[in-house]
Amino acid sequence: MTTGKLFVVSAPSGAGKTTLLKRVMSALPGLVFSISHTTREPRQGEQDGIDYHFVSQAQFLDMIDRELFLEYAEVHDNFYGTSKDAIGMQLEDGLDVVLDIDVQGAAILRKKGQPEAAHIFISPPNLNELERRLRGRGSESEESIQLRLMNAATEIKSAAEYDYLIINDNVDEAANLLTAIILAERARAHRMPSGKKISGIVI
Repeated sequence: MTTGKLFVVSAPSGAGKTTLLKRVMSALPGLVFSISHTTREPRQGEQDGIDYHFVSQAQFLDMIDRELFLEYAEVHDNFYGTSKDAIGMQLEDGLDVVLDIDVQGAAILRKKGQPEAAHIFISPPNLNELERRLRGRGSESEESIQLRLMNAATEIKSAAEYDYLIINDNVDEAANLLTAIILAERARAHRMPSGKKISGIVI
């Protein structure tokens, strides 16, 4: 059985991470999202069990007590966490798993070293462009925008800790680079672009 690869992806809010991931994941077979648990309220269009597992703070704290999370963190006054069992089952099924988490959660996983992962940071070209994107959403209050910009300035400093850095200035180029990273990691593990194990070759 081929074991999948974990891809840890982090980015400041508004850097275009969701757009890039959706584009790449629709084009590459064998690549799936890890669905995180969160205590924040769903945004318009988000669905429970698809975008996130939306739970109450009491439920989340109970899961912490039962040590059910691979990692968890508090971000923007809400909790986010990754289920150990969910990740493990996907990897054992031979799927490559994209774990979309903040820099705090990524740092926890790097410190643990297990499961092995490729860490990718997606950055906006600059904070001015990030502010323009956040305002363009039309769903953020001024207080929220300023908080996200302040956090982004701190998060970008963590980019050096990641294996790969993608500057999302042009979405097509950034998507191509993200695709190339995933394919290179598959080749390094002697797997086909589809994710299947290479066999029948004497090396």
